[in-house]
Amino acid sequence: MLLLRTTDSDFEAKFAKVVRDRRESDTQVGRDVSGILNEVRERGDKALIDFTKRFDQHNLTSEDDWSISKADCEKAYHAIDAELREALETAAQRIRAYHEGQLPEDRDYIDDIGMRLGARWTAVDAAGLYVPGGRAAYPSSLLMNAIPAKVAGVERLVVTTPTPKGEVNDLVLAAAHVAGVDEIYRVGGAQAIAALAYGTERIERVDVVTGPGNAWVAEAKRQLYGVVGIDMVAGPSEILVIADGQNDPEWIAADLLSQAEHDPTSQSILITDDAGFAAQVSDAIDLAFMTLPTAKTAKASWDAHGLVVIVDKLEDAIPLTDRLAAEHVELAVDDAEPLFAKLRHAGSVFLGRNTPEAVGDYIAGPNHVLPTGRRARFASGLSVLDFMKRTSFIGATDAALRAIGPAAVRLAEAEGLPAHALSISKRLS
Repeated sequence: MLLLRTTDSDFEAKFAKVVRDRRESDTQVGRDVSGILNEVRERGDKALIDFTKRFDQHNLTSEDDWSISKADCEKAYHAIDAELREALETAAQRIRAYHEGQLPEDRDYIDDIGMRLGARWTAVDAAGLYVPGGRAAYPSSLLMNAIPAKVAGVERLVVTTPTPKGEVNDLVLAAAHVAGVDEIYRVGGAQAIAALAYGTERIERVDVVTGPGNAWVAEAKRQLYGVVGIDMVAGPSEILVIADGQNDPEWIAADLLSQAEHDPTSQSILITDDAGFAAQVSDAIDLAFMTLPTAKTAKASWDAHGLVVIVDKLEDAIPLTDRLAAEHVELAVDDAEPLFAKLRHAGSVFLGRNTPEAVGDYIAGPNHVLPTGRRARFASGLSVLDFMKRTSFIGATDAALRAIGPAAVRLAEAEGLPAHALSISKRLS
């Protein structure tokens, strides 16, 4: 864990290095992924069979080996604990309600020269959702990806998820039942993203691919953007907590570990104006490692990427936070509004001492698929709009074209495009 104080003479140099370190995938990952994508594009299902056997020790032979039916998802839903079913349903209801509020409105109006203008929103025909199945299985991610797509009006919803050694996670299948997923294929990794983008003999191509994954999955999405739409290129998970000394150090320690336990490359950051409190949080983290089942992963993350910054006053944390543009930002203070009003760059913000980031991961309602690696400077979390596109339209009357046509002709001629000018001027003469 790195400890910085804004009063240190070398603070700016060290903090700037943290900001620059985006922990992206290396060039070898890029080369590996490029090869996998080419194999799937050229060989289709045969490539998926080979890669799935190699990486997941799962043989794609019979129909049951390839896909999971809706009936199996419903069976899994009824097989899980009743409290878990209720939790899934509650989360789904809250996620659906929040995302229904994101549906955009069409525009259709006549302007002052009599020209009809507007835009119409429509859903993509098919969306592919990637659900990890290696280090951990995340039914919450399935809900967060599938429900916005359904709210948008996507007709065909396809999930790809690895099933190592043939093992299937019932919670993921139950979530698929709750969300109304149409197809599930037991394929993972970069090869699954390629199958969704290019299509194979068995898996029909989609228009948009979303969902989290490892470095190979993220790189596959990056390379295939343009062949399909993507939500974002997500990197390691991040949390930044701004906290004063009035917090319970064990609470803040748990908040920081909630992201550290995801992956050794995750990053947890604490910014506080109380050095004594920072030491208490650090001690609480060390104690948690003694009992936390995910301690090995969390400790690797904290040791390699953990950061504590001591500032003179909490207001000084905001410019630093904006430079980091973290995925998750907690404002653990009594009155979060003054800090929140000044904050510009964050994937999602959690207001007050009683709002741990983890509640947003599961059940609050807003999407937990968020920009990482400083992309919150220009990108937003997954929404209904990621599964929709806007088509503008124009309808000109005689009078409307005569009102603005001459100006368009002059601009076309100035750009050296005479056919453009003719297509308008012929209608004016």
